[in-house]
Amino acid sequence: MSMRFHRWAKTWIEDNIPLGANPDLQSYASRAKQMMEKMYAEAAAAKFSNFETEEERERIAPLIIAAVSDSTDFDVDAYTLKFLLAQENEDGD
Repeated sequence: MSMRFHRWAKTWIEDNIPLGANPDLQSYASRAKQMMEKMYAEAAAAKFSNFETEEERERIAPLIIAAVSDSTDFDVDAYTLKFLLAQENEDGD
């Protein structure tokens, strides 16, 4: 197990995959595949060996999928419900 590459990959994911990145325009699987290819291209440029990257591929894939599918969408219905409940209870919260 290459912990050096694993740490680098986690940092790369945090820096390069923003939360909620176009979930409606591209499927999560497609986006994850695209980001995985980009990360491995940058890993090669950062002088990681094929042995290091291939060894961690199975461990990194779920991290990328989780980052890509994480969404920070605004839930209008929940906001409206909270607003109506606050008005009904007259507490303003």
